[in-house]
Order: sequence, then structure tokens, then C-alpha cells
Amino acid sequence: PYNTLPDPLMLKNGDNVTDAKTWWNKRRPELIEDFDRELYGRTPQDLPKVNWEATTVTNEMNGIYPVVTKQLTGHVDNSSYPQITVDIQLTLTAPANAKGPVPVIMEFGFVWPLGFNPPRDTSRNAPPTWQQQILEKGWGYAVIVPTSYQADNGAGLKQGIIGLVNKGQLRKPDDWGALKAWAWGASQALDYFETDKTVDAKRVGIEGLSRYGKAALVAMAYEPRFAIGFIGSSGAGGAKILRRVFGEQVENLASSGEYHWFCGNFIKYAGPLTPNDLPVDAHELIALCAPRPVFISSGSPKVEGQWVDARGMFLGGVHAGPVYKLLGKKDLGTTEFPPIETALTNGEIA
Repeated sequence: PYNTLPDPLMLKNGDNVTDAKTWWNKRRPELIEDFDRELYGRTPQDLPKVNWEATTVTNEMNGIYPVVTKQLTGHVDNSSYPQITVDIQLTLTAPANAKGPVPVIMEFGFVWPLGFNPPRDTSRNAPPTWQQQILEKGWGYAVIVPTSYQADNGAGLKQGIIGLVNKGQLRKPDDWGALKAWAWGASQALDYFETDKTVDAKRVGIEGLSRYGKAALVAMAYEPRFAIGFIGSSGAGGAKILRRVFGEQVENLASSGEYHWFCGNFIKYAGPLTPNDLPVDAHELIALCAPRPVFISSGSPKVEGQWVDARGMFLGGVHAGPVYKLLGKKDLGTTEFPPIETALTNGEIA
């Protein structure tokens, strides 16, 4: 259990942050430095350029909605180290009858093995998919595949965009991990959207679930161009307070199956240090998204179990509230954990 949380509105010199200018110019950079150094790692300064290519453009139907789908490949310049090739896989789908640029929700997504079709409810009363709900609003959707440019395992740290930048060598202790690398790819997709007349690039949201929920929150925190974040079941390393001894723990994040998401410096908080020694916590990652809206969610504990610690994620949102209020936005509006299927959507943190 934890007794105190780091105060997102207190400078390292002990002064309180009482105005937006001090937040933007002093406190926010302090938080980014701590997250960079101790959790997620530093994104390299001189990253290779990405050249986007539309490999296919098809007219098709998604349910009752006519759409245009572009399969895109982002070729990462590997002239500095040709031994490693990196391509970003991205799919963009927009209503075929759109009269102008449309908002887009981009998902960190999975690729099913060739020939495998996941089961779907095809009954007449089947609820609309998330894509169809978006199309009904006249918006578009996109799916970016994080593992196309950075593998989801420790061995992959010598490959992908991290391996390319490091020329196949091991990381330094504060080098970026997979979560930061996946977020970098989402920023590259935004660069592409700014060149595509189909997309209203000022209204692009980022969405992810589980480990990709963690990545979506990191992307939202570090990339100011994302207009909204939908953060699903992100748990520890995402929206959950790391100091809470419940559900997924720092020891799990530092294990052989997950350590690659973070920088090497993070491992020490699984021992000999503890999460209470962290200079920051999840509420401050959420605060980095302010004043933009963030929707934090999880599934039923009867389905997901308690691993993601829904209450811990709720508390992450609660304790980010003072920063949102400082910037003139509404917070969650309560400190009382809501019942299942209760939406708290009146503020910019939801």
C-alpha cells in the first residue's frame, strides 16, 4: 500500500504550480524527463524519415456502409544501417460518400494469421462493430500494427525501429522501450494523415487495449496532435497507480515477458527499489494529456479478472484531475469508484 503520491502540481524545488504557464514551461517538462529517464525511455532525436506508400485502395462495404480502404506501408529509411528493414503497416478506412475531411479514430491493432478469421456474431440482431459505430457518425477509422515496426519481445530490441537506430546493438539504460517505439509509429501515421485529404488531421484519436492501451496512453501523453485518447484496460504501465499493491505489479512489468516495454532503468523498481521510489506515477502520465479528453475504461472483472485493477486506473484519473482543472477543464467529478457500466463522461477525464 502507498501513503502518498507524487504531486503533479509541485515543482521539484517545492514550489506549487498555480498557473498554466508554469505547468507548460516548468512542471510538464520535469514530468517528461522523469518518465523518459525512469520508465519509458528517451525517444532518439535523429530518427529516420518514413516514406508512405499506398499499396492498395479498395471500395468495399462494412455492413451497410460503403467505404474506401487504403492499405499503407511506411518505409523507414534504413540507409544508416541496411541490415535492418522496418516497415509500418497502416490501414485507413473512410466513408465513400464523405463530402470532405473526416475525423479518424486510430487503433493499435493486431494482425490475424493468414487464413484465420476470428469468430463474429453474424446474427441479424448483432450489435454494430466499433468500426460501424464510427462510420455511422460519418467518421473514418485506422488500424496501425505496432509489431510491424517493433516486436513485442525482448529479443526484438535488436530489431525493428529500436534496433535500427541502435544499429543492432544493446540499449543503454535510458533508451526507449517498445511502448515509446509503438507511440512513435502512431506519430508517423499522424504525419501521413496530415498529407491525406480524406482525413481531418486535427481530429484524430488514438485507441488501444491492454498492452496497446498502455501504448495509446503513452502516445497521447507525448504526442500533442492527438485530439482524444481511448485507453482500454491499460493496467500497470498505463493508467493504473503503480504504487497500489493490487493486480499487475511492477515485478510483472520487469519480468522476461514485459521488460522490453520499458527502459532498462525501470527494472530496478522491482528490486532493490520499490514503486514508492518512483519519482512519478500513472496519474501524472494522464496529466500529460491535459487539457485533451481521455477516456479510461476496463471490462467486467468477471471476464477480465482483477489483473488490470480497474480501481487503480480510476484513481489514476482522479489524481490527474487537478491538472485538468488548472487548465480550465472538468475532472472526473467524483472520487467514489463507480459501479460496473456506469459512465463518468461529464469531464475531459472519463
